[in-house]
Amino acid sequence: MLDMLKKTETIKKAYWPVVIAIFGATTVMLFVYAPVEETMGPVQKIFYVHLPAAICTFLACTVSFIAAVGYLWQRKMFWDDLSAAAAKVAVLLCTVVLLTGMVWGHAAWGRWWTFQSPRLVFSLLLWLLYVVYIVLRASTGSGSKRAIISAVYSVAAFLDVPLVWLSVRLIPDPVHPASVTMTDAMRHTLLAWFIPV
Repeated sequence: MLDMLKKTETIKKAYWPVVIAIFGATTVMLFVYAPVEETMGPVQKIFYVHLPAAICTFLACTVSFIAAVGYLWQRKMFWDDLSAAAAKVAVLLCTVVLLTGMVWGHAAWGRWWTFQSPRLVFSLLLWLLYVVYIVLRASTGSGSKRAIISAVYSVAAFLDVPLVWLSVRLIPDPVHPASVTMTDAMRHTLLAWFIPV
């Protein structure tokens, strides 16, 4: 048991330096290795953060959903803690998605936001749903009552995830780009950004 605690402490001490080093390496890749896209110019480099953050937002929401179902099924606080942690990560990542999208939108369209895009609207709704989840947890007290309310809410909030995904795949969007043509260097940089995000 003592050996396991020592290993855990070693991992904790190494975690942030490793994350910072990876973040630094991917940032160098973004500015030095990945070429400037011909049509959009330097603002396209936001894509390397935007897309991984969006996909990881979906993953965090999915973990929160699965953990909420796990809590409703087993009534173990481990599941409630995992659902809450994943929801906080989802809010953080969705904030990154919205902010990077707004910066790109301002450069591409000349405005920070438009409600003409179903993707933008469903993404904003997703962010709001998980912010409300965090507020709901903070205002419901503690224990099993909070866990049950949070789990039911998390299951309901997850319904927006397929809406966002389907809006990207099926609904024509007048402003949001459907795809981006990439070179190998661009693909490598994009894949590398999944690590620190």
